[in-house]
Amino acid sequence: MMAVRRAVEFLFTRVLRSRFGVALGIGVLVLGVIGAARLVAGPVDPTAGLSNRPEQPITTVDPNSGDDGAISTAAPPSPVTSPGAPLPEQITDRFVRAWLGGEGMTSEEWLATIRPFATPVLLDKMAGADPAAVPAARTVGPATLRPRTESFVEALVSLDTGRLRLELVAPDGRWLVDVVDWERT
Repeated sequence: MMAVRRAVEFLFTRVLRSRFGVALGIGVLVLGVIGAARLVAGPVDPTAGLSNRPEQPITTVDPNSGDDGAISTAAPPSPVTSPGAPLPEQITDRFVRAWLGGEGMTSEEWLATIRPFATPVLLDKMAGADPAAVPAARTVGPATLRPRTESFVEALVSLDTGRLRLELVAPDGRWLVDVVDWERT
């Protein structure tokens, strides 16, 4: 009887007050709860649960209602131009000729030739630019236009040393170049 008393005393004064004892107690408690839950739940149906695949696809969106994607398969809208104003293709060609034709000009003269085809924002960015620093001399093919909206078009122009990408905007139906981007080939 003395051995049982010492064992119980050791259990409550040493083992259960240590980290090991607390972890052991929690483990016994968890196993007891799981065992009791299984006894109460009864037998398990092996065909039920997540192991079976559904017979039809699970959908959360009605496939017939609206557009739920960012990519549109519809053709982009045609650019809209005010009556009598030049088309985006014409503005692209005129801008590229003015941009390439700056050899021997001062910065102010060069910007004056570009001004009718560019937005004030682009002209501010190009202020003080050296026309001799234009990295190309001539075009090697026609411009390719990519309409994005009715008032925004992207133009790609192949040049002798690379490709020029222009963004044209027409907030009031009059097309102007707003962004110039150069890509060396």
